[in-house]
Amino acid sequence: MTDQQNTAATEDDTSPQFSLQRIYVRDLSFEAPKSPAIFRQQWEPTVALDLNTRQKPLEGDFYEVVLTLSVTVKNAEEVAFIAEVQQAGIFLIKNLDAGSMNHTLGAFCPNILFPYARETLDSLVTRGSFPALMLSPVNFDALYAQELQRMQEEGTPTVQ
Repeated sequence: MTDQQNTAATEDDTSPQFSLQRIYVRDLSFEAPKSPAIFRQQWEPTVALDLNTRQKPLEGDFYEVVLTLSVTVKNAEEVAFIAEVQQAGIFLIKNLDAGSMNHTLGAFCPNILFPYARETLDSLVTRGSFPALMLSPVNFDALYAQELQRMQEEGTPTVQ
C-alpha cells in the first residue's frame, strides 16, 4: 500500500502542470494630443495596432507573461489618441518539454491574457470620450507558428 502511494506521488511530481496565479495590469497609458479640437471634427478613424509578448522566468516554476497592445488612432492625418496596455499574468508551469514550454509561453498564455487586455483598452478609450474600440480576436497559435517559420528562414535556432 505504501509503495503504491509513493509511486502515485512520484508520478504526480512529473506530470505536466499549468496554473494561472494572477492577472494584472503592468502598465497603462493614454494620450489624446489633439483634444478637445479632435471632438469637433468628422470622425473617420484609421487604427494601427501593435501587439507584442514577452515572458520571463520568476522563482521556481513561475513565469511572468506580458502582452502589450499599443493602438494609434488617426482621424484624417492627425493622431486622435494613442493607448497602450501591458496586461500581465503569473503562471505556474511545470514538467513541460522545451517545445511545449515555448508554445505555452508564446501562444497559450497570451491567449488567456488577450480578453483582459482588450477590455482594459476599450475601457480606457471610452473614458477618453472616444468611440468603443472593439478589437477582433487574435490567433496566437498562428502568430507563434509564423514566428517559428521566420526564425527557421533566418537560420535562428528554435526549440519546438
